[in-house]
Amino acid sequence: MEMLPSLPTLIGFTIAILLLAVTPGPDMTLWISRSLRDGRVSGFMTLVGTNLGITVHTMLVAFGVAALIVASPTAFMVLKTGGAAYLVWLAIMAIRKGSNFAVERPDEQKTRSSKKSALLNGLWVNLLNPKIIIFFMTFLPQFVSASDPHVTGKLIFLGLWSIIVALPIGVGIVVGADKLSAWLQQNRKVLRGLDYTIAGVFSLFAVKIFLVQAR
Repeated sequence: MEMLPSLPTLIGFTIAILLLAVTPGPDMTLWISRSLRDGRVSGFMTLVGTNLGITVHTMLVAFGVAALIVASPTAFMVLKTGGAAYLVWLAIMAIRKGSNFAVERPDEQKTRSSKKSALLNGLWVNLLNPKIIIFFMTFLPQFVSASDPHVTGKLIFLGLWSIIVALPIGVGIVVGADKLSAWLQQNRKVLRGLDYTIAGVFSLFAVKIFLVQAR
């Protein structure tokens, strides 16, 4: 099909995505944090949220909007400031509420609220990360030709394909964190140390995001 990249291109892209999928970042940290705190379902909803964010980034790149954001100093500053502030807020929440596992059975309304919160957490962490915009602007175009009449369709396909390829790794991380949570509940000091570690990682990513420069 004309809308699909060549097989060698697809293989090279897939290998690159697999390597990137196992590289720690704000998305992965959030999957682990929500899975440890609220369980597997919240972890999966966070994963859905970050993948929705990737879908949005893909569309922004495919239709040229991402380039406009990066080209505007004001828009880029607002984006990275918002992203850094949101990660700092998540770091604070990790310290304040990270170890507060619910011992009572949550009612249906609380469960729905937790799912929505997890999905939005994942979405905003991904959308407010200017490094992802820059990454997608520089990474995806390497696998298409600017003169290709189907360049927009191929960019969209590659962006969505990246979600499919990385999904099993994300699922594995969520399941692993959920299984670990049972042991951590019996080892509260270790759990509390993990809260501070996650908070520190979020803070580090916040600083890195705030210092990122448009290229």
